[in-house]
Amino acid sequence: MMGTGNFTGDFKRDAVAQITERGCRVKEVSDRLGVSTHSLYAWKRKFAKAVSGDTEKDDEIRRLKRALLRVTSPRPTVSG
Repeated sequence: MMGTGNFTGDFKRDAVAQITERGCRVKEVSDRLGVSTHSLYAWKRKFAKAVSGDTEKDDEIRRLKRALLRVTSPRPTVSG
C-alpha cells in the first residue's frame, strides 16, 4: 500500500538516479520504494534539469583535466 509520505530531496534524487543512471524501470522502482509511478515521473521531470547540469559540469571537468595533462606532461625530446 502506498501512503502519502514526505520524502526528502535526497530520497527523490536517488529514486530518479535509479531510473536515469542505473536503467531501472519506473514500475520496478515504484514497487521497490513504495512510491507511485506518478510521483516518480514528476520527480524525474523536476530533477532531470539538475542531473543534466551535473553532466555538463562533469564533461567540462574531464575536458579541463585532459587539457591540464596535455600542458603539464613532459614533452619527448627530439634527438638527431
